[in-house]
Amino acid sequence: MQLTVWTYEGPPHVGAIRIATAMTDVHYVLHAPQGDTYADLLFTMIERRDQRTPVTYTTFQARDLGGDTAEIFQSACRDAHQRFQPAAMLVGASCTAELLQDNPAGLATALNLPIPVVPLELPSYQKKENWGASETFYRLARALLAGRAQGYVRPERAAGTRPSCNLLGPTALGFRHRDDITEVTRLLAALGVDVNVVAPLGASAADLARLPDADFNISLYPEIADVTVRWLERTFRQSTVRIVPIGVGATTDFIAEVIKVAGLDPAVAERAIPSRLPWYSRSVDSTYLTGKRVFIFGDATHVIAAARIATEEMGFTVVGIGTYTREFAREVRELAGKLGVEALISEDYLEVEARIAELQPELVLGTQMERHIAKRLRIGCAVISAPVHVQDFPARYAPQMGFEGANVIFDTWIHPLMMGLEEHLIGMFRGDFEFSDSATPSHLGAGHGSHMATQTSPVVPDIAMPEPAPVAAATMPPAATGASIIWANEAELELKKIPFFVRGKARRNTERFAILQGLELITVDTLYDAKAHFGR
Repeated sequence: MQLTVWTYEGPPHVGAIRIATAMTDVHYVLHAPQGDTYADLLFTMIERRDQRTPVTYTTFQARDLGGDTAEIFQSACRDAHQRFQPAAMLVGASCTAELLQDNPAGLATALNLPIPVVPLELPSYQKKENWGASETFYRLARALLAGRAQGYVRPERAAGTRPSCNLLGPTALGFRHRDDITEVTRLLAALGVDVNVVAPLGASAADLARLPDADFNISLYPEIADVTVRWLERTFRQSTVRIVPIGVGATTDFIAEVIKVAGLDPAVAERAIPSRLPWYSRSVDSTYLTGKRVFIFGDATHVIAAARIATEEMGFTVVGIGTYTREFAREVRELAGKLGVEALISEDYLEVEARIAELQPELVLGTQMERHIAKRLRIGCAVISAPVHVQDFPARYAPQMGFEGANVIFDTWIHPLMMGLEEHLIGMFRGDFEFSDSATPSHLGAGHGSHMATQTSPVVPDIAMPEPAPVAAATMPPAATGASIIWANEAELELKKIPFFVRGKARRNTERFAILQGLELITVDTLYDAKAHFGR
C-alpha cells in the first residue's frame, strides 16, 4: 500500500459496493469498522443517487475487538436479510476487518439463509477498486447461473426472430455509464438487435440468471466485464463483441462487428445516425486544431479510445499516454509503441503531474485529478475517465459512446482549446480603451455613456502572480543540458505574454536553442534569439 492524498481507485470492497449499488435486489454485508462507511458518500454526494447504497456495515468498534466480532457479523447478516429481503447477498470484509480473519464466507454459510449468499475474498492490500468490481460481478454471475452451467447446450435461434445481446460492464459510479447504455441500446435497435439484459447496472438477480438467453455479449467496459464475458464464452458458447464504440471510427467498427456476429444484412448499417464530428474535421476551422499536442491518462478503455479519436479524427499529436489500470497495462503499452511514445503505468498522481509538466502538452485528457493538475499548470483539460467529480454526472444527456457520444466528445475536447484562445485575446486587449471596465459597450448608444460614467465601479487591484526567485548570473560552462537550464525572472515574465496554446512550444524551442549555444541562463535576449533562430 502507498500513503497518498489522492487516489485513482479505492480498495476492492468499494468495487463490490459499485456492483451491489448498481443492481436492484442485491445486498452487501461488509465486515468493517466505523471509519470504512465513508464509501456511501461517493454515491450519494458525487453520483447524486436518490437512495442509500444497499450495504450493511457491521461497524465494530475498538472495544468489540476483545469480544466476539464473528457474532457481530452474523447478526448483521440476519438483520439485513430480514429488513431488506434481497434476492441475493454478498458478504465480505473491508481492508481493516480483513486483518481480523473472521472468515465472513464461512460465517454467512452457517446461517443457512434462504437466498444465494456469495462470499467475496478481495485482497485489499494487493488489488484495487476496478478489480474488485470485476471479481464481484464474475462471482455473482457464476453463483446465480450455477444451475444452468452444467452441460449447457446452446439452442439455435428460431427463424424470423431478432438477435439479442447482453450489455455488460456498466456500474454505479461509472463515467457516463447511464447515458452510454441509452445510446448503445438505441444504436442496436436501429440495427435490429434486441437487448436481453444490461448488467450489472439496473439488473436484478433474476436478470443475471437470463444471461445465457442472449445470442451474444457486448463488453462495454472491459475493466468490469472482461472476466465475466470470458467465462460466458467458455460455459455458454456465447460470442463477444469487444470493440468499444467510443468515437466515430470505433462506432463504425462496432456496427460492422455486431452485424457480423448477429448474422445481419450489412445494409442495416445505413440506419445508424452519423455524428457531426467528421463534418467539422473537413471544415476550415478544424485546421486550427491540427497537430495540437495532447497527453492522455485514465482507465485503459477510455485512454485507448481517446488516443484513436485524437490521432485519427481530430488530427492531434499524442505526446504521452498512460493508465492507472495495471490489469490492462499491456494493451496501453502496445498502443504507446504504435504512437511512438512511452506509456506511463502509475497510480501516483505526482508521477502523472511530473510527466505532464515535462511534456508541456496543449491539452490534457484525463480524470478529475488531471483536471486539477492541468489547472495548476495552466493547460486546457477535458475529463474522459473516472475518477470524476459531481460535475461529470450531469443531469443532461451526455453519453461517450455511439455517434451522439462522438458529438459530446467533440464539444468537450474542443471547448478548452477554443475558449482558451478567447480568454487569451481578452487578456491581450485588456488595456485597450474599448475593453476597459469603464468603457461603454459599443452596441449601446452615446446616451448610455454619460449614465455609465456616473456609476462608480469598485476598483479591483491587479493581483500579480508570485514571481520566481531572482537568478544570479554565474560563469557558464562550455555546454548546458536540459536539466541545468535556468530561466531568468524577466524571461519567465516575457514567456507568459505568449499565448498559452503555443507557450509550451516556445519554451521547448528556447531551451533547445540554449543547449545548442551552451547557455545555462535564459534571458529575454535568449528568448528572442531563439525565436529568430527557429524562424529562419
